Amino acid sequence: MTYSIIARDPTSRDIGIIVASRFFACGARVPNVGKYSAVATQAFSNPVWGTEGLRRLEAGETAQAVMADFVARDEGRANRQAHMLDKSGNFHAYTGADCVDWAGHKIGTNHSVAGNMLAGPQVVEATFAAYEDGHTLSFPERLLSAMEAGERAGGDKRGKQAAGLLINCGQAHPWLDLRVDDHGDPLFELRRLWDVSGERYLHFVEAMPTEKNFSGTPQRETLDRAIRRADKRRKAEGRKSRSFATGAG
Repeated sequence: MTYSIIARDPTSRDIGIIVASRFFACGARVPNVGKYSAVATQAFSNPVWGTEGLRRLEAGETAQAVMADFVARDEGRANRQAHMLDKSGNFHAYTGADCVDWAGHKIGTNHSVAGNMLAGPQVVEATFAAYEDGHTLSFPERLLSAMEAGERAGGDKRGKQAAGLLINCGQAHPWLDLRVDDHGDPLFELRRLWDVSGERYLHFVEAMPTEKNFSGTPQRETLDRAIRRADKRRKAEGRKSRSFATGAG
């Protein structure tokens, strides 16, 4: 089983892919995200659909044209599944005829969902609806909550093993890239990692260089103050750290 969401936040224009699968390290194989576009390649995954696809989409080709070309060229097309977001904000998806049941996809205005080896179509429907209804959540929380809804709807029929979350915020490099490669409850572990990222990592990311600000904000005092404020707030709310880190921070 693999199911995934590609989404673009309509306000920030951030782009993300979240995936879960009974397949080792699916977070390394499925998601490909750029500044303006994204590709999720799954089922009998062809990694070139991701790398070449992202390069062409970033250059301005449409998702429909790129997908049609891949399907025409690939002799393994019947076993492939993919969905894409192009630079103009259009989604397109393909599910090969030989993908293991249940397999299918659904496309919306700002997100698409695709999956194979699922318990049934309700998995895609629940995932799609939960993302659509989660507009009050932050973008990462919205993606996580949608995947969890799909799991509650039956999820995979083989079990659980891995998950990944990749988000780009207007840069070619990721803002967030979390992976769970081998775990009995990968979405639960992915949510823990997201929680831990708020303790230090997300504050560091805010200071990172960008294409427009080559140096970023390299003042350690600013970063340390933000981390201390977040730590104080977490403790005031009665939340313990979920990090497994040891030693001095």
